[in-house]
Amino acid sequence: MKNALIVSKTESGIKAISSLLKTEDFDDVACTLSVDDAREKVRDDLFDLIVINTPLDCETGLEFSVECAGATKASVILIVRQDKADKAFELVAGKGVLVISKPLNKHLFHHYIIFTRCFKERLIPAYEENEKLKSEMEEMKIINRAKLLLIQCLSMTETQAHSYIERQAMNMRKSKLEIAKQVIKTYQN
Repeated sequence: MKNALIVSKTESGIKAISSLLKTEDFDDVACTLSVDDAREKVRDDLFDLIVINTPLDCETGLEFSVECAGATKASVILIVRQDKADKAFELVAGKGVLVISKPLNKHLFHHYIIFTRCFKERLIPAYEENEKLKSEMEEMKIINRAKLLLIQCLSMTETQAHSYIERQAMNMRKSKLEIAKQVIKTYQN
């Protein structure tokens, strides 16, 4: 992990967490005091780790941590007061958020970072496979749309439309997706 985002309502919280992250070889640590600013920063999904120090300025941080875990590839750590840790764990652990209680212990924090790295390494292949499958599904949708247009506009059968796209792709040395997009462009009203 190289890039981290710290969200905390206090400068002292940012300073303490930033110091811990620097010892963990994070090259780039972005910091914010505002949840709204954090949402903007998270939107691009550029972080390997998001650390949320609760409570935040206008919310508990629980909702935001779950939002980050669901919308990004980043590991998410939620830091809460010790008396709130069990309740926070119940609410967010099943959603991919690691809960740490205050006060932070440097040695334990190091192990939490190692844990998030190991967990992320296990998830990367699944994420990549998921992205590949999404891409293939999108490609299939476009090709099937092109086939449907060939069936509707040129009275082809499904087999003929399929063969036409394959033949055109081979003859023109293009992918079936490129041919399908050309068909859609040509025959779509």
